[in-house]
Amino acid sequence: MPPDSSLPWWKHLDRYHWFVFAMASLAWLFDCLDQQIFILARNTAMADLLPKGWDPKEYGGYATAIFVAGWATGGLIFGAVGDRIGRARTLTLTVLLYSLFTGLSALSKGWLDFALYRFVTGLGVGGVFGVAVALIADALPDQARSGALGTLQALSAVGNVTAGLISIGAGKLVQQQAITPSQQWKYMFLVGAVPAFLSLFLQFRLREPEKWVRAREEGRKTGVAFGSYVSLFGEARWRTPALLGMILCVSGVIGLWGIGFFSPELVGSVITRSLKEQHIAPDQIAGAAQRWIGWNSIVQNIGAFIGMLTFTALARKFGRKPVFAGAFILAGLSTVAFFQLFNSASDIWMSAIMGGCQLALFAGFAIYLPELFPLRLRSTGTSFCYNVGRFIAASGPFTLGMLQKNISDTAIAKLGAGATDVARAAAKVDAFRTACTWLSLIFLLGVAVLFFLPETKGRPMPED
Repeated sequence: MPPDSSLPWWKHLDRYHWFVFAMASLAWLFDCLDQQIFILARNTAMADLLPKGWDPKEYGGYATAIFVAGWATGGLIFGAVGDRIGRARTLTLTVLLYSLFTGLSALSKGWLDFALYRFVTGLGVGGVFGVAVALIADALPDQARSGALGTLQALSAVGNVTAGLISIGAGKLVQQQAITPSQQWKYMFLVGAVPAFLSLFLQFRLREPEKWVRAREEGRKTGVAFGSYVSLFGEARWRTPALLGMILCVSGVIGLWGIGFFSPELVGSVITRSLKEQHIAPDQIAGAAQRWIGWNSIVQNIGAFIGMLTFTALARKFGRKPVFAGAFILAGLSTVAFFQLFNSASDIWMSAIMGGCQLALFAGFAIYLPELFPLRLRSTGTSFCYNVGRFIAASGPFTLGMLQKNISDTAIAKLGAGATDVARAAAKVDAFRTACTWLSLIFLLGVAVLFFLPETKGRPMPED
């Protein structure tokens, strides 16, 4: 008797299916925890590590670009490895890599070694997504696949919220003078490394999906290539979705990593200005601002959790492409609104709207990308689209930094030599708002590329 497709996706899982789902989700959740800690601690780390007079926001953008480039490189390498040696073993390796180098980031002595640690962390981070998605796609029943994959991505928001709580806790310790601002970011990275190691031991209980084991054994007999980029790009039926899927992801990744995840910089500037206006003691401002940055992250990711679950439900009902189109448009509108209108702590709710719209796209990537590629190229193709496009996306922080600097320099020049420090600071914030607004046009690229991609709702997974 065939499975009842009307049942909720989780009703199709047995005990081991739940274990696979939990392990893949934890690997990605802790991955996102480490990503978010970097975002929240980035500005403080830069201020501590850079020589006096260097702009923390500018070099924070460079560090982000280097991290994203490492992410892309890791996706390129480990996506193929996952198809060749197995999803479970590769997942274990990538978790170990990002855990170790997240902890080592706390030991940085300057900007260069910090950037190096972030690049290697990115290698592990980049490898997790494609492998985890392929593991679930191959190990779970077809009736549960899209729901499980969308939920895996939604649970990443739990990791992000946890990072926000860590940020709030660190900010409170600074206010209590239990730690210094220069110690704050280091403790955040050390805490971020701990839970990922806990999941590492559980990974060894994972088995490779039976369908992958059978296909890999058959491939050795017939000579069919697994995890081969020559195969991925040598055939038009796989090359076309790989390139178009990459462009789809580039739009979302630049929107999130090049714009959305720079919201802490705006929140920090606005809150710092507000605290100064309230005549808060200078030694209390840094800790208080960090706590608000943490709250912003929590609110943003609560919205993200809801947005990703909503996308998953709508995509299962109406199809992938129409829901993607609506999400890209809403992501662009909400991002412009946030960076133009956020002006006080009472506007923190806007982060939830922007987070929900921007991160909803990533649930779509988790569901849609593995539906474009055969089993022997599933991890490779998914990782290529989701991660390798980050080489292009890495330009987002650079572009944002340069655009902000040019707009800021022009505005400050117009103020004249007699401008106060307050006026100059305000000009820099306004320039940052304008730069983020212009970059939000990138979401339109995602809408455009949808016209050339297939609808996969109701279709079986492609095979050779």
